[in-house]
Amino acid sequence: MTLIRPFTGLRPIAGRAADVVAPPYDVLSSAEALERAAGKPWSFLHISKPEIDLEPGVDPYDERVYARGAANLRAMIEAGVLMRDPVPCYYVYRLIMGDHTQTGLVAEASVAEYDAGRIRRHEFTRPDKEEDRVRQIDALNAQTGPVFVTYRHDDVVDAMITEICNAEPAYDVTADDGVRHILWVESDPTRTAALTAVFERMDRLYIADGHHRSAAASRVATMRRAANPGHTGEESYNYFQTVIFPDNQMKILDYNRVVADLGGHTPAQFLDAVAQRFTVESENHAVRPDQHGEFGMYVAQQWYRLHLKSDLMPEDPVGRLDVSLLQDNLIAPVLGIEDPRRDKRIDFVGGIRGLDELERRVDSGDMSVAFALRPTGLDALMAVADAGEVMPPKSTWFEPKLADGLVSHVLD
Repeated sequence: MTLIRPFTGLRPIAGRAADVVAPPYDVLSSAEALERAAGKPWSFLHISKPEIDLEPGVDPYDERVYARGAANLRAMIEAGVLMRDPVPCYYVYRLIMGDHTQTGLVAEASVAEYDAGRIRRHEFTRPDKEEDRVRQIDALNAQTGPVFVTYRHDDVVDAMITEICNAEPAYDVTADDGVRHILWVESDPTRTAALTAVFERMDRLYIADGHHRSAAASRVATMRRAANPGHTGEESYNYFQTVIFPDNQMKILDYNRVVADLGGHTPAQFLDAVAQRFTVESENHAVRPDQHGEFGMYVAQQWYRLHLKSDLMPEDPVGRLDVSLLQDNLIAPVLGIEDPRRDKRIDFVGGIRGLDELERRVDSGDMSVAFALRPTGLDALMAVADAGEVMPPKSTWFEPKLADGLVSHVLD
């Protein structure tokens, strides 16, 4: 089994991509998805968020939700809105957001290589979210949400992808948020074999985003393998859909924190407790950190700049992450939140929403304190993955987001 290979993708017919393409399932609430899909019968949200087609308030994990998603997918195929490529293809996917451009390869990636650690992960998964993806993939018999993967950039790959992009794209769609999604289809067997070979020489790929999708794909592969007495290893369920970008094109934003209360402290007591481990300076403007060990904090309508005291800086790759420094020196010991994956007192705000959103959450009374973090670097992510460690939850926020619906991976 090769690390990656081309596949026969399920995608919109010519002229329908703009009707189909939708934000990824996990960035919209059900209410937001319902609003975004209004008047759009072919929006992929009817597949990725099918609860919008059932009664209000339905549990998104209800069995009927998965069945409705499968029915909606069949309907789009039967209506001729989606079609399947007749031969295995690679797909080149370009995202343009403002002045940022990144171009990657859509491919099947080996579940076996993921299980063996050649495709590296850096986060734990939540059991409920992983189970949701297992049920969704199994019901649809397809992976409709690609896993966002990166690799150490390679000049040979760059040249091959640039050559493919010299042709006319299959789609060029600008989404509601202004992000352009451009897709090229490469079916020439000589070119696809060359791409497969150059990736096969790579030591590792790294999951950037989509840990629940990749973990779910591995579980589905195990289930399908056990149920198939004629299993050969070549079936498409042995692979999962990825979009693979070079590390030098990736854009990581900050992933900030808001907490509902001050852990029983008054604002003055809270500041005193924070000052035990950090230098604390008040600021008359929002604080966007740009140094290792530096944080912005907003509490009681006041911004502060925090610097972790130098004697508290650890050496290990996980402990040195800014998200770890904040968690281990403030959120856990001062606010009493030991498990940010499960504690309902803490919430996470992607950097795309800006620092104004942190102020809004606190000033509204919804939250009591907000923390602005420096973006986690991709080199740090790779170092953690190479060490076989995991990062704290919500350490990275990648933008722009991949669209759902441009290409899906059917499990034969």
